[in-house]
Amino acid sequence: MKINLANIKKAQKLLNKGECVAIPTETVYGLAANAYSDKACKKIYKLKKRPQNNPLIVHYLNNQILKRDCSFNNDFLKLYKIFCPGPITFILNLKKNSKISKIVTNRKKTLAVRFPKHPVTRNLLKNLNFPLAAPSANLSSKVSAVNSADVKDDFGKKVKYILEGGKSSIGLESTIIDIRNKPKILRLGGLEISTIEKALNKKIITRNNPQKISSPGQLKLHYSPGIPIRLNVKKINKGEAYLSIKNMRKKKPNFYFLSKNGNLNEAAKNLYSILRKIKKNKHKSIAVGKIPNKGLGRTINDRLKRASKF
Repeated sequence: MKINLANIKKAQKLLNKGECVAIPTETVYGLAANAYSDKACKKIYKLKKRPQNNPLIVHYLNNQILKRDCSFNNDFLKLYKIFCPGPITFILNLKKNSKISKIVTNRKKTLAVRFPKHPVTRNLLKNLNFPLAAPSANLSSKVSAVNSADVKDDFGKKVKYILEGGKSSIGLESTIIDIRNKPKILRLGGLEISTIEKALNKKIITRNNPQKISSPGQLKLHYSPGIPIRLNVKKINKGEAYLSIKNMRKKKPNFYFLSKNGNLNEAAKNLYSILRKIKKNKHKSIAVGKIPNKGLGRTINDRLKRASKF
């Protein structure tokens, strides 16, 4: 992708002034601010209407810069080498002298960190003297944004600037792993668990629905288009939109599909766009057909399950 340096300069200038800027990543668009500034991070919570107890993911250029704020172990270094930059977020211990805002961590001694792959955001990070706190650029509990138009839909002119980066290539949030002791998956995401297990050569437990919120992405209602969703449906009710994993070749205005032939990567990339489209087309509810619970299908099912808690 061609990098527009003038756009990056504009985003840099606003971030240096403590403003929030929407940034593109390979997973979803993020609402970014200086992770070292209480004032800037408070703006993220206010704009998103995000609960204060829901911590933020902080985006770094590389692990050399991360060293200032967090301590890490061999499991982290292994996964970093194989998957970063990419759609994986690590829960790490904060160093006592870290400058990370306590607003970001909800006063916890841990931090969620990620190294985004998108070339535009990597270029931006190279030009900043601080990492970026950046949850998804959408209103809290609603569908994540996968392009700049989605961000505009949610925030209008309330966000000072949207750094253009095209459509997100993965379309689902990062996989979150607590890597401090025994590795644990805290949120299913754009990186499949089996590939992480293969890299570490060990089985990893999944704690996707904890009682207490210990990392981003664990709220029970999340990723919602704002209308009811029914899962694993065989019979559609009158007035419902029907969402299927693949094209059923039925040309009906209420039929939508995530992928032409059921490809789970394509389905993941299209999920949030289709949910937004169904809402815009004024359907009152969504009936979802069965989606294979394997690979990224597990993440798609997780997102739809949370969205159905409407």
